[in-house]
Amino acid sequence: MKEFLKVMKAASDPTRVKMLKMLEQKRMCVCEIQTGLGAAQSTTSKHLKILEDAGLVMSQKDGLWVNYTLADGRQSPYAAALLGNLRHWLNEEPEIAAVTSQVQRLDRFQILNKN
Repeated sequence: MKEFLKVMKAASDPTRVKMLKMLEQKRMCVCEIQTGLGAAQSTTSKHLKILEDAGLVMSQKDGLWVNYTLADGRQSPYAAALLGNLRHWLNEEPEIAAVTSQVQRLDRFQILNKN
């Protein structure tokens, strides 16, 4: 039951749900996710850590970058079930649509050149 609750708690936050919906579209780094959400880097990283601990996202180091993707479901059957269903849920919600509509335009190199 502990594992189930961890997944459900991770998915119970609106910001984390938005992150999952963004990651359905492509792998992303923290700077891309934070820009898409308009959130602070530290807040974004904390949310990603919670999602990763719950088995909902995976991170992979690529040189200086850490890329995040949706998990493959091997770590938790509860995470796998949630991610499988989430693909079909909430797509028409205005908050989700607003965030996901910009995902393909988020580019880490453009973001870093602005700073």
